Amino acid sequence: MSKVYAAVLAGGVGTRMGNIEKPKQFLDLGGKPVLIHTLEKFTVHPGIDEVLVLSPAAWVSYTQDIIRKNIPALQNGTTLAPVTVLAGGDTRNETVMNAIRYIEEKGDLDDDTVIVTHDSVRPFVTHRIIDDNMRLIADYDACDTVIAATDTIVESTDGEIVSLIPDRRHMYQGQTPQTFRAKKLKELYLSLTKEEKEILTDACKIMVLKGARVCLVQGEVFNTKITYPYDITVAKALLGLEDGVHA
Repeated sequence: MSKVYAAVLAGGVGTRMGNIEKPKQFLDLGGKPVLIHTLEKFTVHPGIDEVLVLSPAAWVSYTQDIIRKNIPALQNGTTLAPVTVLAGGDTRNETVMNAIRYIEEKGDLDDDTVIVTHDSVRPFVTHRIIDDNMRLIADYDACDTVIAATDTIVESTDGEIVSLIPDRRHMYQGQTPQTFRAKKLKELYLSLTKEEKEILTDACKIMVLKGARVCLVQGEVFNTKITYPYDITVAKALLGLEDGVHA
């Protein structure tokens, strides 16, 4: 049976978080790094064979240290999925390709190999979301976790004048996990032109550009991404560490 890998994308340095001494995935949240909260959701999942953490190259040793300190080999008598730390790439998609390259070097890359990619700073992903991604990938080329857009989406191609207001009923906000047949994702990425690569925002766009079948997985509003300082306050509230979130 082909293997399932989880790739936790921790390659960012968190410039939008402001002047902080370490990338946002390493910030403390309830006594442990944000990254550890996220990893715990994947290491305990019985369907995942190995968890890959893609870290900034300069932070690989630090990442390995905090994982050794916080992720045990066993939890309640259950063996957890092994965790391997790799260096990320210069872009999000190059980081995903580094993960696939590792899988290929291990000899595990075939037509049915699955890679579940997830933002390291989305610590509130649920087992239901992961399960749905792994179940639906059997019938599609990729899965994209989304929630329905609640606000009207306004497009402006020049940043000054509204060029389009699409029908909100057909609009969704992307989250992660995004799940792929790893070999197909690699092949399609390598087939992109330079111009196509320049307009990429995430790996699912690779699949869409090349006409692959990408299904929707229902996400959760609380599957939020920690990007700005205020998001840490929200995350603490979700963990019950704050009385509430105030504007």
